[in-house]
Amino acid sequence: QTPWSITGAMTLMIAHGLTSSMLSCLANTNYERTHTRTLILARGFQTILPLMTSWWLLANLTNMALPPTINLMGELMIISALLNWSTPTIILTGLGTLITAIYSLHMFLMTQRSKLPLHITTTDPTHTREHLIMTLHMLPLIMLTMKPALASNMFAC
Repeated sequence: QTPWSITGAMTLMIAHGLTSSMLSCLANTNYERTHTRTLILARGFQTILPLMTSWWLLANLTNMALPPTINLMGELMIISALLNWSTPTIILTGLGTLITAIYSLHMFLMTQRSKLPLHITTTDPTHTREHLIMTLHMLPLIMLTMKPALASNMFAC
């Protein structure tokens, strides 16, 4: 219940909302083309949708809290507040962060870098609306990364 932890929690909530929403939109674009949510059946899209692969990479790197994203700033604030509160929590926090990074990397490699399955012979191209949605998710994340004071100004009610 310190100002540092509350600011970190609010920052991470906003970042997580934008990042997870973007990942869900990307998963839906894959579903619209393959009609399956199984990673093994929906893979290898880098060769046929290279720009969508860039969106997947940005979303996954943000999800893994890669520096200098706002996700990392929020996580560091929360981790330092947790460490001050109880030292053993670092084990659970580190484990959660590691599992998130492993799954994000696995998801990206499975959907983008694997070999294209034989059942995908044709697919629709990406649409402007899909790129607009991804841009509208990334712009606030980039703005908060460039000027984190925007986040703290929102919480100074």
